[in-house]
Amino acid sequence: MTDDTPGVTPEALQRRIDAGEPVRVLDLRDRDEVEEWSLSGPGVALTQKPYNRFVQATVTDDLGGFADDVEGEGPITVVCARGEASGEVARELAGAGIDARNLTGGMEAWARLLLATEIDGALPDAPGSTLVQYRRPSSGCLGYMVVSGDEAAVVDPLRAFADRYVADAAERDVEITTAVDTHVHADHVSGLRALAERTGATPVMPAPAVERGVTYDVETVGDGDTVGVGDLTLEAVHAPGHTTGMTAFAVGDALLTGDSLFVDGVARPDLEEGSDEAPAFARALYRTLTERFARFPDGTLVAPGHHGEGAPPGEDGAVTARLGECRELPVFELSEAAFVDRVTGRTPPRPANHAEIVDINLGRESADDGAAFELELGPNNCAAAPADD
Repeated sequence: MTDDTPGVTPEALQRRIDAGEPVRVLDLRDRDEVEEWSLSGPGVALTQKPYNRFVQATVTDDLGGFADDVEGEGPITVVCARGEASGEVARELAGAGIDARNLTGGMEAWARLLLATEIDGALPDAPGSTLVQYRRPSSGCLGYMVVSGDEAAVVDPLRAFADRYVADAAERDVEITTAVDTHVHADHVSGLRALAERTGATPVMPAPAVERGVTYDVETVGDGDTVGVGDLTLEAVHAPGHTTGMTAFAVGDALLTGDSLFVDGVARPDLEEGSDEAPAFARALYRTLTERFARFPDGTLVAPGHHGEGAPPGEDGAVTARLGECRELPVFELSEAAFVDRVTGRTPPRPANHAEIVDINLGRESADDGAAFELELGPNNCAAAPADD
């Protein structure tokens, strides 16, 4: 790939996807890779063609016909694993007068994209305090930084971005004093210990999550316990259902729901113990949504731990919703029995490498940064199903 290859950065492409603009994608990876994990969004038209089809088109001098088979309208964004083959294809298409560009760095670079957005109005009673949402578009993972005074707490940090959180805190001239996991994650390697090592922050986990077999030193919180951050406190709200130890955290007017309630659905109940125990976990999730969260007013800002394709960011760039809006979703109208049937009957495939990721997050296994990054590549599979159908 040469310097004159037309290119688009992952961030620029994601901004177009978030805006709902038409995005025409040619993915050169194998079909099974594309079906498992690909660029997606309301305006994305994706066509999968293997690289050898491009080679054939160059031999037969039919690059125009090759491009015509790509669905959608507008410029073609060419994608591969690391941006090398796609760079060649984009360059040749552009040389043939076809409007094409390469996704710089490929899907690997897209997986390294982390967008940060300040959530307006989340902390109205704490002037000068800020709630920042971190979004990893490639997996739908959401995490948070709570900033108050000269301190910060990071909730559900990803290990792949530990240095990013440290840099952002330094830019705000605050110290990361606490790192919190809402539960034992199965879809990504936690950054809890990495942040503790880099900053001296206190690692915090819910007590029931630690009881699953965490092997390293952490401070634990139970239902109703608080964690101080500057002038603010994060209150632990026991929210089982996705996992035994799943815990939400209330701060200001926001409820960081982790993997319990999403803006467009609810958590899956089968990741910890499998399908045999899923009904029991689903009943716990039902009580979390209808009883444990009942004390929070409709105006509470739901700041979840994940989002799906059906929940694009709002005008402020954040993926949030008011609790009252979530309560209007049809899933909240179901009886407990119907709810259990719904969420146990519509679970997607488990996250790739979930058992190994859980073992790493418990401390039973270890992986270097490169291996950890490879393990967590793939889609978000933490939701049971959209809640609005």
